Amino acid sequence: MQRNIEVETTVVAKYAVLAPVLDERARRLWAAAESRAIGYGGDALVSAATGLARQTIRNGRRELAQGVEATGRVRRAGAGRPGIEQKQPGVTAALDQLVEPLTRGDPTSPLRWTCKSRAKLVAALTTQGWQVSSTTVGHLLHDLGYRLQSVRKSREGTSHPDRNAQFAHINATAADFLRRQQPVISVDTKKKELVGDFKNAGREWQPTGTPETVRVHDFPTAAVGKAIPYGVYDMARNEAWVSVGRDHDTPAFAVASIRQWWSMMGRPAYRDAETLLITADAGGSNGYRARAWKTELQHLADELQLRIRVCHFPPGTSKWNKIEHRLFCHITENWRGKPLRTFETIVDLIGHTRTGAGLRVKAKLDKRTYPTGLVVTQAEMKSLALHTHAFHGEWNYELRPR
Repeated sequence: MQRNIEVETTVVAKYAVLAPVLDERARRLWAAAESRAIGYGGDALVSAATGLARQTIRNGRRELAQGVEATGRVRRAGAGRPGIEQKQPGVTAALDQLVEPLTRGDPTSPLRWTCKSRAKLVAALTTQGWQVSSTTVGHLLHDLGYRLQSVRKSREGTSHPDRNAQFAHINATAADFLRRQQPVISVDTKKKELVGDFKNAGREWQPTGTPETVRVHDFPTAAVGKAIPYGVYDMARNEAWVSVGRDHDTPAFAVASIRQWWSMMGRPAYRDAETLLITADAGGSNGYRARAWKTELQHLADELQLRIRVCHFPPGTSKWNKIEHRLFCHITENWRGKPLRTFETIVDLIGHTRTGAGLRVKAKLDKRTYPTGLVVTQAEMKSLALHTHAFHGEWNYELRPR
């Protein structure tokens, strides 16, 4: 999608420069050449960028395939059928009034609070007495400078002044650990999933006319339970462990998942490890404010006799955590279109997630219960072997074995 937007923007810029000097034939051939260079979907992209009909571009492609010959024959300017504005003066202004962004909240606008699709615009113009087709409305919108655009996620809210500095600190720390062949893991909880006969977004190949049937409504009361996948991604080895919980997403559950990873995958790979680096989000069960997270990590450090260093991403930047785009996105892709009917189904789908880059995943169902509302006292916090870093000690700290 992003590539298509960039290509269309480039074609728009080229066309804006060349359009004044192109005659009808040159315009058609240029558009066909651009479409052929883009490849699959080129006709649609060039048509959207220039306003030329797709049939015109296809005609140009046929001419290019047959060979272009120089000719002095050029259709007289203004020849052909009269434009819509000549036959119905004022229709362009009427359309612009309908589609202009400020009219979305205008109480007198016939399209107030509605999606401005071509069909609705045609209906509104027809009600006003204009005679236009959907294709004509598309051409007029293009001439007015409108394009089909989706909502763009770009406003992240107020960012911390040391956001970039923390990113640099995390990168430097991780690079140092990897250079010394010490384990570096990225941890987080994936989106919780209702377990049962429910629709799962996406599509997969099935015999024609025989899609899997699921419930119409995703009511939690009809679910077998709620799956809580907590992932541990090993940055150096491109492998991961996922504990699928079914109780609560608590710090105890998070650290239990890390303990499982170390037992099943970490210890065999890092037999000489002295320190473990964990990169985590700022909130949730592994948030930097959670006292229980630190006390559970202290118990783990005591048990494994490892120094555990933690680096948190600044608030509002969880999407930069490696596990999001190295593991979770591939799990979602692997189970797209498949109903998550049982916990065993979820575990199997996660465990069989693979990528061309060699990602290997192990998964296991965690049937234990994790109570909520546990209080960690100030005395318990003082008993921790907690050492904070000089730079943002609340985000960067180390727990040493007692």
